[in-house]
Amino acid sequence: MIHSEFVTSAVSETDFPVPGIPEVVFAGRSNAGKSSLINRLTGNRGLARTSSTPGKTQSVNFYRINGSFYFVDLPGYGYAKAAKSEIRQWRALIEGYFLRRSVIALAIHLVDSRMPPTDMDLQLSEWLAGLGVPRLVVATKSDKLSNNQKGAQLRAISGSLQECPVVMASAETGTGSKEIWRRVLEATAAVPSSNE
Repeated sequence: MIHSEFVTSAVSETDFPVPGIPEVVFAGRSNAGKSSLINRLTGNRGLARTSSTPGKTQSVNFYRINGSFYFVDLPGYGYAKAAKSEIRQWRALIEGYFLRRSVIALAIHLVDSRMPPTDMDLQLSEWLAGLGVPRLVVATKSDKLSNNQKGAQLRAISGSLQECPVVMASAETGTGSKEIWRRVLEATAAVPSSNE
């Protein structure tokens, strides 16, 4: 049984919890399915709010998992209808998070399995690699693909986002959840916690 609880929704760095326990970060485009995947992994459908409107998550949301680490849901990028000032604000918030948090155990980079990684996907991948943050690429919505398509897309995504493991996943069916959990637990075990 996984115990999960919402902790805070941060709109500025001053809202972030005091660093103390490892953090697993979910990053990706606005419609990549971050909230749905978090809900599937925790078995708590109402934990992360999902929306049919891309770009709905405009804050950094922290969820405490089993009292021992956080899942952190970052605002999605690439939402065309957002105002430029909002995009700048989100970008500063995300960059500030990565640059100032010392307890990031793993960055889970979500991409849509049905299409090749976008330029913004590639930029995020390169940026995370430059920061030296451990990474896992999760290709979501794989239930929409045939087995042949899954193989082809896995090769295409792996080829584009080199030197990073890729897991095909589906929030609908649970595909990939066990592998993601294995990597989450390995990563969080490697980051020492301090008292909050």
